[in-house]
Amino acid sequence: MNEQRRQILQLLAEGRITADEADSLIDALERDQPKAPPGAAPRSKSRPRYLRVVVNSLDEFDDGPSRINVRVPLQLLRAGVRLTTLIPPQALAKVNTELGRVGVPIDLNELKPQHVEDLIDQLGDVDVDIDDPSATVRVYCE
Repeated sequence: MNEQRRQILQLLAEGRITADEADSLIDALERDQPKAPPGAAPRSKSRPRYLRVVVNSLDEFDDGPSRINVRVPLQLLRAGVRLTTLIPPQALAKVNTELGRVGVPIDLNELKPQHVEDLIDQLGDVDVDIDDPSATVRVYCE
């Protein structure tokens, strides 16, 4: 990760900018990045930036068809992991206990930014389509 990107994420973690502002700044950084030198291996896929969930429903009990279209910036996930470092240890222990109690066996003490980056890298291959007679659901990264 380059220094400029790290500074933007630090500003986000400190609450000095919003997630939308951070996303815009990172977009600007990526536009200003030099193109790959001639002869360099091309990237097979661009890095996913959003998790998209689209639901189209033809519910007969409703007033007609409904459509849900959710686009979640993956940068929000990255920022959230970094923000866990600001949670006091006593609070983290309570959060971990509650997560375990409701069936989410995640230890936030073990969550590291690299784990999230590995997850996001793999999300590029996610594409789920669900069709049934009354609804279509699609989950993918873009």
